[in-house]
Amino acid sequence: MKRNNLKIWTVAALIGMTAAACTDDGNGANTSGTEVEEAFVFATSVKDGEQTANVLLTSQSIDSGSVSAINNGLVNDGATEWVFYKDQYLYALTYNQGNAGTTRSYYLGSDGQMRARSAEYKVDRFTSFGKYGKYIMAASTGDGIPEYADANNNLPRMFLLSYLDVEAENYSSSDSKKKDNFMSENFLGNGEYVMLSGFLESAGKLYSAAIGMGLSPYGSAIEGNIREGYEDLVKQDSGGTGGGSYTKGELSGTQYPNECWVAIFDNEQLDGKRVIKTDKISYACGRYRSQYYQSIWAADNGDIYVFSPSFAKTLTDGRQRTDLDAGVVRIKAGATEFDPDYYYSIEEQSNGAGFLRCWHAGGNYFLMRMYDRPFSQTGYVANRLAIFNGDNGKLTYITGLPDPNIISDFGKTPYVAGGYVYMPIMTENDEYPAVYKIDPASATATKGVTLEVDSVTAVGHLSVK
Repeated sequence: MKRNNLKIWTVAALIGMTAAACTDDGNGANTSGTEVEEAFVFATSVKDGEQTANVLLTSQSIDSGSVSAINNGLVNDGATEWVFYKDQYLYALTYNQGNAGTTRSYYLGSDGQMRARSAEYKVDRFTSFGKYGKYIMAASTGDGIPEYADANNNLPRMFLLSYLDVEAENYSSSDSKKKDNFMSENFLGNGEYVMLSGFLESAGKLYSAAIGMGLSPYGSAIEGNIREGYEDLVKQDSGGTGGGSYTKGELSGTQYPNECWVAIFDNEQLDGKRVIKTDKISYACGRYRSQYYQSIWAADNGDIYVFSPSFAKTLTDGRQRTDLDAGVVRIKAGATEFDPDYYYSIEEQSNGAGFLRCWHAGGNYFLMRMYDRPFSQTGYVANRLAIFNGDNGKLTYITGLPDPNIISDFGKTPYVAGGYVYMPIMTENDEYPAVYKIDPASATATKGVTLEVDSVTAVGHLSVK
């Protein structure tokens, strides 16, 4: 299906539309006036030149048919990440470089259309996010409060956490005065500060990958924190821009690239900290600019799988570049140590390619967004999907998808239900995006619903509140 009729409508017209209208195309779209109990929800965008309209669309079908944004859907401000909380709410987390982003949530009305809740929040900038208990949590690492400064007025790095209480519809931040809980400096005992990547709740505990970031000016001033032979890596001036900016006195990037650490906490306040380490894989997160993508997931049986894309292979300095394969390790359900007998290399099964992101795909399966070539080569792109089987460690590329050479992007948030995982896929051949239904057991895919838009960021399911 081509995009011809979409371009007849300008984005300005979409933005000016009310969100109440629905049309029945006979292929799964909602019908105005018909009450529903549940619906599939799609976070989409429509572009016209320099203008973009973000539209939340709904459908009663995800396996077939098409849904249009024309005269349909809820226009919204968009989001950096869309987070479905259980089957009840959809949150729009927005990241703005160096600033707070506007976050709000949405719910499904009985007419099958999305509705915005009343509260809106200015959430601190975040580099990672996840769910724990009644909260959606977002996190970054930044400067602590002045009273913790050293003799040279260097501020320590601390965890800056945002808590979105979903039902109460309110927002709070971590208390920087709780130094023992939120201090990022020397978090692993090696002098470096860390980022937390992803938040995973399992058996009441909170798990997060701890990513060594190197030394802040505060950390590098402490004797013994700079490894012998690494002194020249300390910045003599400030510079860089965006996620690549640095400060005088900083040592950017970890000095320990052949280690993976996971932090285990008792609750969202980071009480009861315990850190565990393995040297089988490098640090566990996918990276894109300033975002740290979660790569620690629980299977249905409670086992926790920790994936490393070996992103440290992209670093130019050999002292900070890992020589470990992109791989997988495991923490058995209820355990507080890595399983010593579990390790699989992803690269041995992918001709040396790593991955950008991964998601739990139900059961003991995991969906992997794979690069097309190793980091050692130039021009690598993450345009392939594969299934990793946690039981036997096998990586299988998915068949039935569009040719990787015409895939332009995947959704950030797939949907898992009924033994299948549903992933939005965009292509460069002027076809509309579609959601593909993937069977993890056979690593095969079939084309599902088509969305008559330019891109689809997230797909999920909500029930009427």
